[in-house]
Amino acid sequence: MLFHDAYRHATSSNVTFNAAGGASVQSAAFGAQTRYIRICVQGAITATSGVRIAIGDNPTASASTALLPVNWVEYVKVTPGQRIAVLGNDTVTGSLSLVELTD
Repeated sequence: MLFHDAYRHATSSNVTFNAAGGASVQSAAFGAQTRYIRICVQGAITATSGVRIAIGDNPTASASTALLPVNWVEYVKVTPGQRIAVLGNDTVTGSLSLVELTD
């Protein structure tokens, strides 16, 4: 397994999300040592594929929040205790892969 030299893997989880028009779903709170997260959604690439994300203390993803395209790995700086909210961008449901990373 390969690791980025600046991070250590902590907790891995999946956040199941609803299709567009459904309710935003939040992850569990990030751990006390979490400083970054690595997120990715697998799927078929279409004009509308991907998920909408929001990060914060009590976030809600919507059609106007950041878009994470499918099959794209993203690293995001976060604060311990925050959460990520996820909502599908089209008619597909699925699962966002979430890895918490520590210093």
